[in-house]
Amino acid sequence: MCEAGPRGRMLEVEDLYTEFKIDQGIVHAVNGISYAVDEREIVGMVGESGCGKTVSQLSVMQLIRRPGRIAGGKVWFEGVNLLEYRPNSPEMRAIRGGKISMIFQEPMTSLNPTLTIGRQITESLELHLGMNKKEARARAIELLDQVGIPSAASRLDDYPHQFSGGMRQRVMIAIGVACEPKMVIADEPTTALDCTTQAQLLELMLATIDRCQGALVLVTHNLGVVARYAQRLYIMYAGKIVEEGRCRDIFYRPSHPYTIGLLNSVPRLDEAKGKRLVPIWGTPPNLIDPPARCAFYPRCPERTERCRVEPWPELKPVEGEGHLVRCYMREGGRGA
Repeated sequence: MCEAGPRGRMLEVEDLYTEFKIDQGIVHAVNGISYAVDEREIVGMVGESGCGKTVSQLSVMQLIRRPGRIAGGKVWFEGVNLLEYRPNSPEMRAIRGGKISMIFQEPMTSLNPTLTIGRQITESLELHLGMNKKEARARAIELLDQVGIPSAASRLDDYPHQFSGGMRQRVMIAIGVACEPKMVIADEPTTALDCTTQAQLLELMLATIDRCQGALVLVTHNLGVVARYAQRLYIMYAGKIVEEGRCRDIFYRPSHPYTIGLLNSVPRLDEAKGKRLVPIWGTPPNLIDPPARCAFYPRCPERTERCRVEPWPELKPVEGEGHLVRCYMREGGRGA
């Protein structure tokens, strides 16, 4: 993890809205989020399923398909607003895979079942790096070997159905880092892998971004992974960012009741043996018609009448550099 040297702003998302029109109404999946990623930085996006983490990253890549649409906002990358490009324009296609790469969450369905593993790797190498077929094939073998595929050369012409789920996830990571992009978005990149392999592949991604002074966005439920690798965190709930800040500030001084609930619901090695985990009771809200007030209100153990009747507050600073929280109970600059 690179800490030394000055950093420039690589990605800046401003007031992003993404929605899906369905028969029952409009699902407000991403509801006005803003965040930034610097060069040589590892950023974590954390929250339970359905909070908008993945949709926000698909929006950055302009991979939202009908019935979804990006309803507003800006996505600045290297000084250019990517949302000014048409999704299938040559400019946007050059960005995807070449400068920003996304490792998708579902290895069982994200690979093309009609193409060999080798072709799915070499395609981007030929397109973005201008390699010939021989060079691309040699690089593909090298990548499969790096992610731990046994007998990589002999597996290059196999199809996805000939690989296990964990091996497909390794292939997805190989594709994601193939062109050494400036930024890698990893959506639950180690879900199907054991702990040792998780560490190996995360180190591979970190080495890749280190070589090109890039950045990594980790979209995950795994708080252990972000605690180990991330420098800054964004906590999402119901399509909004409810807390953001440096990793150490959020882990040692969590401020939003939702963040506190997430941390209380996972086991810790530094706590007494036999301590019971505390779940977050209830379920996330229906985003077809999200409430104007704080969406966490029905599940919040610290809720007050003000939380029920007033609109969802803006992000405001608490203790710690860049530590912001969206909660009336934390006004005045004090954390939990």
